[in-house]
Amino acid sequence: MTDVEENVPLKDPGDAERGPCKPETSGPTREDMSSPKDHPSRRCTSYVLSVTGLIDTVNDVSMLSKEIRMNHDFHMEEKVLPPSSLEGRVKETVHNAFWDHLEEQLLATPPDFSCALELLKEIKEILLSLLLPCQNRLRSEIEEALDMNLLKQEAEHGALNVPHLSKYILNVMTLLCAPVRDEAVQKLENITDPVRLLRGIFQVLGLMKMDMVNYTIQSLQPQLQEHSVQYERAKFQELLNKQPSLLDHTTKWLTRAAADLSTPPPSCPDTPDSSSVVCPSPSEAANSPEPLNPKMVLSQGFLNLLLWDPEDAEFPETLLIDRAQLQELEAQLRQLTILASVLLVASSFSGSVLFGSPQFMDKLKRITKALMEEFKSRPEEEAMLTVGEQVSQEIHQSLKNMGLAALSSDSTASLIGELQNITKKENCVHSVIDQRIHLFLKCCLVLGVQRSLLDLPGGLTLIEAELAELGQKFVNLTHHNQQVFGPYYTEILKTLIPPAQALETEVGSL
Repeated sequence: MTDVEENVPLKDPGDAERGPCKPETSGPTREDMSSPKDHPSRRCTSYVLSVTGLIDTVNDVSMLSKEIRMNHDFHMEEKVLPPSSLEGRVKETVHNAFWDHLEEQLLATPPDFSCALELLKEIKEILLSLLLPCQNRLRSEIEEALDMNLLKQEAEHGALNVPHLSKYILNVMTLLCAPVRDEAVQKLENITDPVRLLRGIFQVLGLMKMDMVNYTIQSLQPQLQEHSVQYERAKFQELLNKQPSLLDHTTKWLTRAAADLSTPPPSCPDTPDSSSVVCPSPSEAANSPEPLNPKMVLSQGFLNLLLWDPEDAEFPETLLIDRAQLQELEAQLRQLTILASVLLVASSFSGSVLFGSPQFMDKLKRITKALMEEFKSRPEEEAMLTVGEQVSQEIHQSLKNMGLAALSSDSTASLIGELQNITKKENCVHSVIDQRIHLFLKCCLVLGVQRSLLDLPGGLTLIEAELAELGQKFVNLTHHNQQVFGPYYTEILKTLIPPAQALETEVGSL
């Protein structure tokens, strides 16, 4: 089955109780997100659990809640195993064996309905879980149509009508599924083989359950946001009451940020220092320093977290829960620094005509991003040698195709050499791009992502979409952190910022 990535709309709940008496009376659902109940270790039930267990057990509920709140596009996905993987092949073999076994049972004389009954029982539980509490009439209809005691009696007498029950289940699914699943349900109606039909029903029910999980997550976001700030602050206060020194590292972190802002900016305009910049716009930021204020100190502090030394154990206590996400953002920032540096160097060798072609630059970016994936399995210097060779080849061939002078052997060697060293922090291009991305992120904290995108520093326009994504994640994380820990930051900053400079020392409204 494919990943479920869209947050699909659900059908009108009001439809659930307006239709006639059989499957016509249904509506959208509420997902039961609890773990599957334990069942005996039997062949039939093991398959049922493997199909319906769409969500892994969540060990840390608070982290999941935090991810849902901060990421407005958060959604659950079913784990899809690559068919070529060992686990994928084993799973496919086991599933095929089960359905073959079910077919043998139904074709036996007399038929054996033991596995079919287990499947129908599980289908009934899924359908009931996709109902709202107010849908009592439909609930009663499903309970009556799929009465397991009655179905067992019919099975004992060899009178269980599996095709008829499957058609009834399809009718209910048609009314319960989200509109995006209508086509999948309709395709099932053309299947006449009872085993294939049941297998298809389970596959579509799995998608419906995932749709409902994502719909429920989306609807819970406002409530989670409303209550989480008070909850997290209260929990932190409990710890602070037991350990008064719990804010020591946070105080040092903000003290360092204030000191960074007080440091005079460097004279070189090509290497703007983000610690000395206050926006109104990225291009003007380096030339318009502002008096020290809480908002800028916090912004500088958050930026410093993206440069944090892993060996430094004095990580601010108020951000420990966010440390893993900050490390991910730091890794993403480094990837973008390398990508933008490669494109900037490549542009100097490709000429204005080729560099002015959006199609060529997009292709170059796709190639570079794909080759950078090899960083996970190869030394960076080796991987960048491959990047340099591939980039120079693309430039050389594209210039020839456009009837322009192709790269000389000396230019090719120079390009490959420059790109091979582009990952080093001391590299001039790498350093400039890195500082400009930090400048962009600082402006995102002060002005917001959209306004910061209007005036990107030079060399960053080719990665605008990726920067927007990175900036939004960074802003979401820092915004929530300020909402939770704003009162603590306020008290600390009062001791760091002279009253004459602090026109506004309250950070709770940042």
